[in-house]
Amino acid sequence: DSRKPGTFAANALLARRLVERGVRFVQLFHRGWDQHGNLPAQIRGQCRDTDQPSAALIKDLKQRGLLDDTLVIWGGEFGRTVYSQGTLTQDNYGRDHHGRCFSLWMAGAGIRGGVVHGETDEFGYNIVKDGVHIHDLNATILHCLGIDHTRLIYRYQGRDYRLTDVEGTLIEPILA
Repeated sequence: DSRKPGTFAANALLARRLVERGVRFVQLFHRGWDQHGNLPAQIRGQCRDTDQPSAALIKDLKQRGLLDDTLVIWGGEFGRTVYSQGTLTQDNYGRDHHGRCFSLWMAGAGIRGGVVHGETDEFGYNIVKDGVHIHDLNATILHCLGIDHTRLIYRYQGRDYRLTDVEGTLIEPILA
């Protein structure tokens, strides 16, 4: 409910208002996605809290002509294995962290809509097609922000470094 302070919906509305006023970076946070147990009950509530507000945020930004210049990224720092963890009953189980295979979605700022990039095996355990390294993701994000990742260099202990290292490349298939 966008009228209830502190909810994800209210924060999504606040994020849109901040973007309208020129704030360059806004982060929304929704806690509690770390389901090592009680996954079936928790995931339903979390999706209920975030699904409609996320869609409304995209719709609001597009309706106001802001989506072309706003990059929206929805994701976390890891995925989940398909293996059960903790109690194993039909209505109570969890899953462990998976650092290699996880999903995120992006919208706006030059991202092509409706594209699925990357694929795992039938167990969701190994990458089988179009894996994305964090350096490639960062290069693509910077590109969408109008920054040439090959020129974003900083010096540390006498050596030049790039955020995208020497191998970061754009993920061309997801760009409009």
